[in-house]
Amino acid sequence: MLDSAATRPVTARLKGVSSMATRQVLAELVASFEAAGGAPVSIESVGGVDAAKRVQAGEAFDLVILASDAIDKLIASGHLRPGSRVDLMRSGVAVAVREGAPVPDLSTEDAVRRAVLAARSLSCSTGPSGVALGRLFERWGVAQEIQGRTVQAPPGVPVASLVARGEVELGFQQASELLGVAGITIAGPLPPAIQIVTTFSAGVPAHTRCPDAVQALLAHLKAPAADAAKRRQGMEPA
Repeated sequence: MLDSAATRPVTARLKGVSSMATRQVLAELVASFEAAGGAPVSIESVGGVDAAKRVQAGEAFDLVILASDAIDKLIASGHLRPGSRVDLMRSGVAVAVREGAPVPDLSTEDAVRRAVLAARSLSCSTGPSGVALGRLFERWGVAQEIQGRTVQAPPGVPVASLVARGEVELGFQQASELLGVAGITIAGPLPPAIQIVTTFSAGVPAHTRCPDAVQALLAHLKAPAADAAKRRQGMEPA
């Protein structure tokens, strides 16, 4: 059967799930994929921890896009096809303050440590960057000192929203999740010495309904033509 509007075969809509960090770039790339004649795609972006749990619980998806270590665990547990991991993009961590607030110095590791100790409250995500920040605070020997003023953003709740509402003074989040958020100022990325880079990868569930369409989508997401969109959304191609 042909789609009379586009004169092409009707294809089942691909269903995907991703972490929040990739929401904007995937929206842009899915739109260009569909515009080029690809299958229709719906990707739900949620907290990475919740996304992995849903895949583990057996919810049907055609594509899963999460941090690479989460993809590896889902492959190891048999929820995604062996060898299906495709690295798509990388994102570093940036720091945000509420719009109008003083912008801290983030030029060196010592400067960031001082900013953390001076902050009345701070927040990071439950994802890989939040885990890595926790290890950094432990290495600095300040984890106990700041524990009482650290607000853990619930899965799927952007740290930027807590900063914008004035609930926390200093927010650490993937740079891609801070871009374009009203009510905040991006103070800058973490300096190279302590930058936390997360690779986001795709994996294909064992029982995807449309393997050929999924492979076409993956080729589009990985193609050099997608690099500009990734950079616009605060990421680098993987």
